[in-house]
Amino acid sequence: MKLLVLAGTGEARRLCQGLACLDVTASLAGVTRVPCDLGVPTRFGGFGGVDGLRTYLRTAAITHLIDATHPFAARITANAAQACAAEEVAHLILQRPGWQAQPGDQWHWVADLAEVPGLIPTAATVFLATGRQSLADLSGLAPQRVLARIIDQQSAAFPFEGGSYIFGTPPFTVEEEVAFFRTERIDWVVVKNAGGAASYSKLAAARHVGLPVAIQCRPALPAGVNVVETVESAQAWAGA
Repeated sequence: MKLLVLAGTGEARRLCQGLACLDVTASLAGVTRVPCDLGVPTRFGGFGGVDGLRTYLRTAAITHLIDATHPFAARITANAAQACAAEEVAHLILQRPGWQAQPGDQWHWVADLAEVPGLIPTAATVFLATGRQSLADLSGLAPQRVLARIIDQQSAAFPFEGGSYIFGTPPFTVEEEVAFFRTERIDWVVVKNAGGAASYSKLAAARHVGLPVAIQCRPALPAGVNVVETVESAQAWAGA
């Protein structure tokens, strides 16, 4: 077996550490400037679409691939499914469960972030926790007061009127998020249904404060691919 792990999540890091005894290579897209050490040989950067990934799978003699990317990394997930099918590479998706609404939550589900401006009153102060790459889809919020949290320092100007960046690295406690919402007088929270414990605190805080949340549904997964929800299940599939 020669295994490629498409990484970029906490689950991927734990998976790679558990598979370090195998012939495994991890791949990171390079979005984060200072990525965590995965404990296995790691390549950085994209593959160049389906054809580029197919070429890599052949050249590196990959026999198995685990896609442990972010639940909203739809393009690489689709590319991996196509490339693995074409090259007859065994393929597994590791994707953590999505969040489920709890009593007291005021969640408004959207299929696309472009729907969000139509939900939120024009006088609202909006907290975005959807990532810098999603901001173009939310430009309809201008000129509302918008605060977007990102991990890496950003020198470029905010892409639309009324917005500004705030910087921070999760996890944040519920108490920290509650204090932030109150200090900044946040009226609405916008998130993607990423799942996981590390970033759930903002949803618990929104419930505590009584804030409405616009939450984007996950993209559909490719048909016909095995999917597991835990690192342990992925390790078992790899024979570790």
